[in-house]
Amino acid sequence: MKIIDLYVIKKYLGTLIFMLALLSIIIMVVDVQAKTPRIESNGFTVGYFLLNFYPFWILNLILTFMSILVFITVIFFTSRMANNTEIVAIISSGASFHRFARPYLITSLLIFVMTLAVNHFILPWSNIKKNVLEPYTYNSVNKDKLLGNMSIASNINPNEYIFVNSYNKKENRGSGYMYQKFDKNKKLLYQITAMDIQWDVKKKHFLINNYVERTVGKNDTETLGQGPSKIQDFKLPPSELFPDKLVAQNKTTPELLTLINRERMKGNNNVTSFYNELYQRTSMPVSIIILTFLGLSLSSQKKRGGLGLNLAVGIALAFLFVFSFQVLNVVSENKSLPPLLAMWLPNIIFAPIATYLYIKRANQ
Repeated sequence: MKIIDLYVIKKYLGTLIFMLALLSIIIMVVDVQAKTPRIESNGFTVGYFLLNFYPFWILNLILTFMSILVFITVIFFTSRMANNTEIVAIISSGASFHRFARPYLITSLLIFVMTLAVNHFILPWSNIKKNVLEPYTYNSVNKDKLLGNMSIASNINPNEYIFVNSYNKKENRGSGYMYQKFDKNKKLLYQITAMDIQWDVKKKHFLINNYVERTVGKNDTETLGQGPSKIQDFKLPPSELFPDKLVAQNKTTPELLTLINRERMKGNNNVTSFYNELYQRTSMPVSIIILTFLGLSLSSQKKRGGLGLNLAVGIALAFLFVFSFQVLNVVSENKSLPPLLAMWLPNIIFAPIATYLYIKRANQ
């Protein structure tokens, strides 16, 4: 690797690390100030959240916006090089623009591989820590959606159903429980109802109290039974039996694929958000390479507006990129677009633009 490669790579990584550190501190300070009343109203201290929530929250935030930070980083240091006529000097020495772009490719590939590995296998572990406390930073309405009482209607498989009139996910207990099992012709075979249901953390199963059961035999004969308590073992923890919108974030990719397959086997077709999480873990790292070359193509020439103009264009495009991902996420969850297309569409649009601008710049 020649001196020019090391020089560009050093500028690339140095600027990126500086921006990551600076923005992380600024965003965390602003977020802490905004959420302190909610944190303290839930019985926690800010110091506790700084140690047990914000490190994991910052990691999630950095990886979510890594491609945008890379894009702005490339525009920033490349524009400075162009304004200082460094790029002109390098190309005038006999190096082609393709040769000048090589360290950009090497660095973007390095960041891509690291981000891809973290997204698929390390970030889910971090999200488990983050998601335990995140509901306490929400307003009361959104917090109750995750921790408050709610009605449950879930299926274990296409022939087995669970209903709970009022279930509290924080305490993993509920009231008004019913379990039903049907045959392949949707004829009721077994039903059990109970006053309440509670998850036993140590024994890893549910326990119901004051139950009444009904078994339908041949010739529609029925057998009734009742008792003070009974074990209900569905071989799944409550978080997977009654999954919420955060559960996909907590799963490594192999675990997430298992969860998706299990939900589909249960007959649950509402797994779009799980697919969005799965595909986004790869599409976002790929966008790092695309946006690196887009940033290089836009900022490698000295312009009248200089660094300020390039940064303005870069920030505008960055916001457009992030906004498109958020919009497509919602569109996909509304089932207007397939999740795979929705999560890759920004890359599909930006990749040809980056390629065109790169080739145009290389031929100048």
